[in-house]
Amino acid sequence: MKTLIAIPCMDMVQTEFVRSLVGMRTSGQVQYAFSQASLVYDGRNMLASMAIDGGWDRVLWLDSDMSFQADLFDKLSADLDEGRSCVSGLYFSRKRPVRPIIYREVGLDRSREEPIPRAQKYEDWPKGQIFPVAACGFGAVMMETEILRKVRKRFKLPFSPVLGFGEDLSFCMRCTELGETIWCDSRIRLGHVGVSLFDEALYFKEKGG
Repeated sequence: MKTLIAIPCMDMVQTEFVRSLVGMRTSGQVQYAFSQASLVYDGRNMLASMAIDGGWDRVLWLDSDMSFQADLFDKLSADLDEGRSCVSGLYFSRKRPVRPIIYREVGLDRSREEPIPRAQKYEDWPKGQIFPVAACGFGAVMMETEILRKVRKRFKLPFSPVLGFGEDLSFCMRCTELGETIWCDSRIRLGHVGVSLFDEALYFKEKGG
């Protein structure tokens, strides 16, 4: 099995991500690919073309602000080996309010003159299970390259944003239109590295005063 580990990033990556990446176990033929595009969707489109044109069987998408366990590759590979074509681990937004980045519903409300984006995140989810979702973030997603090939054939640029949505949800919407299912494995827990502002207000809030 040939797997491309695709990492869209800017000029810097988080230390926790590097630590996780170095410690991650892999199997089969693996290559790491980075894109340094100023727009994330451009970077993802470049990496998608690399996977398709390079003859890779699978792609593991990793964002450069994620933290994960050494068995991430093994667990996602096992999920695909069971017949699924696109699986995400479970992770959360890196700012308050903290919410899982998995969606029950994603689409365009066409009841008005101009369509508006509509998305609903999960507030609760099946614990310790793998389950279908309407869409997910791409912090840690493994997929069969065949999905990328299908989406590119139909839509040209797989990750170009749809009105009001980021590149990840736009891709998931295209997959759904083609009859593909996106899955989330809530047994695979990930960290999302964020930044907090430490000031006097936070001091008194944490102190309880």
